[in-house]
Amino acid sequence: MKKLNRYLYTILSSCILLITSCETVELDITEDPNFLVPEQADVNFFLTAIQEDFVRHLDGTAVTEDNFTAGDDGLNIIGMELTRMSSFTNATASNYQSSFQGNVFDDEWINAYRGIIQDIRVMTPLAEEAGFTRHIGIAQFIEAYLITSLVDFFGDIPYTEAARLATDGIENPVRDPGANVYQAAFALLDEAIANFNSSPISDPTNDFFYGNDYGKWVKAANTLKLRLYLNTRLVDSNAAANFNAIIASGDYIQDAVDDFQWNWTATSATNPDARHPRYGINYTAGGGTDYMSNWLMNQLDTTDDPRLRYYIYRQTPAVPGAEIEPNEETLRCSLQQPPAHYVAGGFTFCWLDNGYWGRDHGDSQGIPPDGLLRATWGVYPVGGRFDDSTFTAIAQPSDPSSFGANGAGITPIMTSFMVDFWRAEMALVAGNSAEASILLNQAITAQIEKVRSFGGLDQSADRSFEPSDVDVSSYITGVINDFDVVDNATQWDILGEQVLIGFYGNGVDPYNFYRRTGAPTTVQPNQDPNPGNFMRSMYYPAVSVNANSNSTQKSSNAEPVFWDTTGGPPAN
Repeated sequence: MKKLNRYLYTILSSCILLITSCETVELDITEDPNFLVPEQADVNFFLTAIQEDFVRHLDGTAVTEDNFTAGDDGLNIIGMELTRMSSFTNATASNYQSSFQGNVFDDEWINAYRGIIQDIRVMTPLAEEAGFTRHIGIAQFIEAYLITSLVDFFGDIPYTEAARLATDGIENPVRDPGANVYQAAFALLDEAIANFNSSPISDPTNDFFYGNDYGKWVKAANTLKLRLYLNTRLVDSNAAANFNAIIASGDYIQDAVDDFQWNWTATSATNPDARHPRYGINYTAGGGTDYMSNWLMNQLDTTDDPRLRYYIYRQTPAVPGAEIEPNEETLRCSLQQPPAHYVAGGFTFCWLDNGYWGRDHGDSQGIPPDGLLRATWGVYPVGGRFDDSTFTAIAQPSDPSSFGANGAGITPIMTSFMVDFWRAEMALVAGNSAEASILLNQAITAQIEKVRSFGGLDQSADRSFEPSDVDVSSYITGVINDFDVVDNATQWDILGEQVLIGFYGNGVDPYNFYRRTGAPTTVQPNQDPNPGNFMRSMYYPAVSVNANSNSTQKSSNAEPVFWDTTGGPPAN
């Protein structure tokens, strides 16, 4: 998509934030309509760009577009890899430090600063002059989520001075403490709520989230506050009271109709790619690109979890080492012995039954010719295929059913079921396991209901394979019954397992949960018995360190973010 902010980068003196020095460029804009100055800009163009770049911040892109120089991941998939929701594999290393070096996040950092924040800074005075207060409110909400998610992943970040780059010409912004950035986010959300409740001259042309329903926007802003209070409960003695006050108000996301999510339209595969990025990356002529997590698939399969066929699509009914003979070419580890710590812990290794062809956490073997064999993403949340046991390879150009829902998935950002999980956590922290049980039940029930609603998106699927109401009820009852009879430590494990399963498609919140609680302790460990420090925070992107004299790289990936005071890493 050729967006207006691309042209503004050439005109504005702040050409590339945190990457190069800035210089003034003079152009005769009266001769070329491709080069526009802010006074000529349409505020709606900016808000459209801000919203799209925001979802790219979370889910990346399947191809080179927007602020991404290559098809890249976004924060969700990184968080999912670290929490075993997706497979963490690296053909050169299995340790965390080598696999998550700073250059992994260059595109995400550029997209956040040069894309979203830059556009907000240029748009806001134009919107103020026009009286477009709700445009500003949406931008403030997005900025609050953006900057706190950067803190969640990196720790201290440039904010006060980085945000002034476009107007004041600051070239080497210093980092603000993460706690200060969180406080700035709360202030932004208060301002956003005031703007949502205002009466502007005009509403946005494209509100991709709520279609200009500003009651829902207020609920989303309060829900984001809940999320931030939850994160800071270990360092803020008032966090629980503030959290509970919002719950008592009732003015937050309580119903799926108010869910804050991005709906991928799947109307185009290029310029821009409107399909879910994980669909675009995996539903290709060569088959799947990502590996599914053996831990997650085993957890779903062995517990009769009703979400299994929605989450995972199998291209083959058998995996080497399980139903068929080991095969060195397609699954090298099927001829290998499991590591001693896998045997001691009773963890699955390499292969699973029933065609669930994935990889273990930290598997560093190369990439064999298995793209049309490995399991891949299903109809939820990426808009792929529902698994009806047809075992057909996804790359079938002559067969339209090969493509499932064509990428018409969602990016789940903040939903009603997530809030129930958050409330269950707060109840368990308060020692109220009975309330936690009720809320966990609500969370699982609502999440499964949302997942099941995706079955009809794959119109070619045999829906007789969908779970029945009895199947769903039996599963949920089993989880809750187990939760109610175990000790507190095991309750945290059960809650943690359900968070990792339920947040599928959102890796930011589970990564925070995993560090905040240390649960679940039941996840599959890294194949390497000595994988190094777990990623308590990410290394700063190379683009932010190499070109900023006020920016130095952190000494260790064990350095926690400000709200993470648990004292030790989760299980590696």
